[in-house]
This record gives sequence, structure tokens and C-alpha cells, in this order.
Amino acid sequence: MPKLEANLQFMFNEYDLLDRYDAAANAGFKGVELQSPYTTPLNAIVERLEKNGLQHVIINLPTADPDTGKNNIGLNPARKALVKERLQMAVDYAAGLGCIGVNTGVGPLPEGIDPETAWATLVENLQLAAEALAGVGVKALVEAINTYDQPGFFIHTTAQSKRLIEAVGHPNIGIQYDFYHMQMMEGNLSRTVRENVDQIWHMQMADTPGRHEPETGEINYHFLLPYLDEIGYQGWVGCEYNPLHGTEEGLGWAARYLT
Repeated sequence: MPKLEANLQFMFNEYDLLDRYDAAANAGFKGVELQSPYTTPLNAIVERLEKNGLQHVIINLPTADPDTGKNNIGLNPARKALVKERLQMAVDYAAGLGCIGVNTGVGPLPEGIDPETAWATLVENLQLAAEALAGVGVKALVEAINTYDQPGFFIHTTAQSKRLIEAVGHPNIGIQYDFYHMQMMEGNLSRTVRENVDQIWHMQMADTPGRHEPETGEINYHFLLPYLDEIGYQGWVGCEYNPLHGTEEGLGWAARYLT
């Protein structure tokens, strides 16, 4: 049975942030993820995790450029000092929350930076991230994002993720594979996860089109989720979707997996 967890940035938005942890547990989830926990005191989140017996699976490294607002400081050689500062934030929160991984983020190519320079900068920053996160027992993750929702995203295919991981050359970095993004960019979902299951350390899901819950679009998750057991995937699958009418009202699809 696949291990589903709730993305609290997307789901249970009917509640205040900390109350989303309670709501996720009440709905049957055993794990959660949250892109940006940094404005919430660490101890307040830990209290909700302990109260509800929840695993905090992943968070994101904060990558927004303070000048442009774009989430791409890892590609900009002028932002290396800021990357180190933000990395320490992620290390502290990930360790404190008991996370399994941190999505290191990539973003679009910064204006005025050539692709080769951006690539070299990203590799260097991810080497630092992989090493720093290894020090607290947390995995560094690379996620490819579709270029329809986020035009110009620098890493947008599974092959690019693998090439980046190879260039980083550190044992503590792997793929965060999102079915939604990769259905839009390359398809062949079942074959891709089978061929790369050893490098895929976290997965996320939403249906296309619309990025809503399963059974609202074209992806057959009732095939894919059991298939993950067949190919030996042991990690979590994050439900990173925008509920069509309401989180709890739209959880009928998940009943068989949350028992």
C-alpha cells in the first residue's frame, strides 16, 4: 500500500496553518509536507506533529530572490552567500521537524545569466546542500517542474534531473518525481518510475489538467499507486493538488489508501 501524505500548502486551506496538521491526521494521513514552514515557530509545528503522530516528510529550501521574487537564487552566482544562509534555515527546520528530505528548488534562468554559468552555480550549490543535509540525516531532492505552469524552469525533465544529480556527484541527492509535472512534460509515467526507482526518493501527485485531486483528469492513479508497490518504491507520495471543491469533500478517491 503506498504511503500517502498531505501537502499542507495546497490541502486543508479551509483551516489555519497549524490546524491543517490536525485536519490531515483526522482525514487519515500519517504524513505531511509543507513548502514553506519558516514563518511558523518550529516548536509549534513539532507540537502538532507529536499530538497527531505525523511524519513531516519534506519541506522546501527557500529560494526566492529578494529583488525579483523569483525562486531561483540557486542559479545565480551573485546569490551564493544568500543560498548558504537559506540552506542553514532549511537544515535547522528539516532537522527539527524530523524531515526525510528537502526539495532544494531550481527555478527559471535568472535574467542576464548564461545557462552554463547557471548550471555550474547550481551544481556547486547542490553539492553544499547535499553535504549539509547529510549532516542531519536529511536527503537533498531535485524536482523537475513543467514549463507550462512555470515558463523557463531550468530543470524540466527526468533526464535533466538525473544529469544534474550525476554532476553533483554526492550520495545524498536524489529525485523528487512529480507525476503531474512529468505527465505534462514527457508522459510514460509508469516506465519512467520503474527505470529510475532507485534514484527517486520522493514522489508527488495531482491530476491533469487543472492540478486537482485524482479522478478529475487523465492520470490513472488507481493503476499507478499499486504499481509503486510492484516496483519496490518504499517512499512517500505527497498529495500536492488544489482540491476542486474542498479538501475533505474531495478525499473519496483516497479512502482505499488511508485505511
